[in-house]
Amino acid sequence: MNGGDSRPPDARLVRLLGAVELAPLRQRLRRHFERHAGRIGSALQLTNLTPGEQDALALLTGRPSRPVRSMRIDIEQLDDSLRAAGIAHSLRSALEILDGPIEHRAALRQARLLEWTRVIGAERWHPTLRLWLQSPVAVALLKRLARSDCVDAEQLLERATRVMRRLPASGITRAQLAADSLGNAHALDNGYPAATLILAALRHEGCPVDLTDVPEENGERQRTPERARDIWARAGVLVNELARPALCLNLPLSAEASMRDSFGDPRYLSLRDLLRRPLTGSFEGTPVHVCENPNIVAIAADELGSRCAPLVCTEGMPAAAQRTLLTQLTHAGARLLYHGDFDWPGLQIANFVMRTWSARPWRFGAVDYQVAVARAPQSVRDLSDAPVVASWDDSLTNVMQDRGLAVAEEAVVAALLEDLASPD
Repeated sequence: MNGGDSRPPDARLVRLLGAVELAPLRQRLRRHFERHAGRIGSALQLTNLTPGEQDALALLTGRPSRPVRSMRIDIEQLDDSLRAAGIAHSLRSALEILDGPIEHRAALRQARLLEWTRVIGAERWHPTLRLWLQSPVAVALLKRLARSDCVDAEQLLERATRVMRRLPASGITRAQLAADSLGNAHALDNGYPAATLILAALRHEGCPVDLTDVPEENGERQRTPERARDIWARAGVLVNELARPALCLNLPLSAEASMRDSFGDPRYLSLRDLLRRPLTGSFEGTPVHVCENPNIVAIAADELGSRCAPLVCTEGMPAAAQRTLLTQLTHAGARLLYHGDFDWPGLQIANFVMRTWSARPWRFGAVDYQVAVARAPQSVRDLSDAPVVASWDDSLTNVMQDRGLAVAEEAVVAALLEDLASPD
């Protein structure tokens, strides 16, 4: 039979198998049917029997009670005995009367697999979600977020699709996006299932700013995922949009803003500014210098003012606003030239900038390092931590290791100003 037997238990059945101390025996018998679906004629070998289990099985099978540690049971004969005695239709039926329905595990696993396959392969999900669902880790994350419930997983994918159909946005706040799409302004906050799912799919989408380099002790690079705020920014969604704005100098943001008399003073561009009013001017072939430290921008403004070439500062590892600005400049055709500190974190940042935005080194090679050490002996410090390989100059890391000295970007600002100075 396929379902549980709803008849009240026969008193004889309770005496035979219903005792509390026989629960482990009943579980072993149930597992047989869960595995084999109770095929008629199958046999079962039971081992390590307790005295109480030996007595119960002897009564069930009509065998003499004697001390044995194992016993072979013919399921078909036992079914016939139970039916003839009017106790139960079969051994399986008897077990279901006592402890509830027995389900075929293999069939259940197959049914769950088919259901998950249907949910994951549905055509109605957003294309980015569908692409992500093909990755090895996607299904495991989805099951964890949905607590292995197919219905919850389907609802979660529906919510994620509803949000992603509104992307890319043009500077909408995350809270507003959540309220408009899901009816709850906090539904996309960090840690919420829909947000986790969407961020995973966007991260997998293949954007070049997904990963950052982190040095390891052996000098190899490992990669860490892009931060949630940066992923949202890449999709045009604002999270803490006024935090860590991008510092720049003499950057023509549009045709109207390209007047030279408006130049000379550093300015900050928030993520809110950049997403709601992206760059509209053409930078085709225009060199834009990029530095690591804000002091370089301040010195350039003081020394060169409006004569300074376009300059952008990452202020360390670029955050969302800096990444957005550099991406917009690259899309507008700008040629990015990068300089940073001659130390291992500086090389780590440079690797990221050059890989992500195809920047070129700006006085940032092995020869430049040797000149910097010679010209700024009072501004150097000992190198520490694990070395980082410079992707643009294989010899730079070796030279820095040989000298064992770090040089701050400010120590070479005079040379940088020579490049930044443009004719009136």
